Amino acid sequence: MEGQMQDNVVEVTVRAVVPTANGCALFLASSEKTYVVYIDQGIGQQISLIQNKVPKERPMTHDLMLNLLHGLGATIERVVINHTDNGTFYARIIVKMQNELGIKLVEVDARPSDSIALALQAERPIYTARAVLDAVVDMTEVLERILKQKS
Repeated sequence: MEGQMQDNVVEVTVRAVVPTANGCALFLASSEKTYVVYIDQGIGQQISLIQNKVPKERPMTHDLMLNLLHGLGATIERVVINHTDNGTFYARIIVKMQNELGIKLVEVDARPSDSIALALQAERPIYTARAVLDAVVDMTEVLERILKQKS
């Protein structure tokens, strides 16, 4: 990644998907802090299945999307959680296409939950914009308490 972009984003990993009364809490962590994105229960279950590499009998929606991209000669390069506004998070999927004419990068607006599911399925990195990471509350201790209660 270019130097300037590296300064503007921080790589994060999915630490946990925790069911809540209204959906799921998706905990994303960098080396600096952990933050939570609240997502629908269905996509939370899909992310958990992908993370745990649970075999599927038939392709799910995210499998279909990756198969379509692959068929078109495109791959997911990375995902960036690029903005937050009053607790709503926004993301971009960076898709790379390469052919005899060269390389083309396309940014696609998407929900963070879908973006993360695709990145996990494709084994591609997930980043958070520095401005987003600076704006969120650190939930590291909360996650540690939740994980202790589960064990």
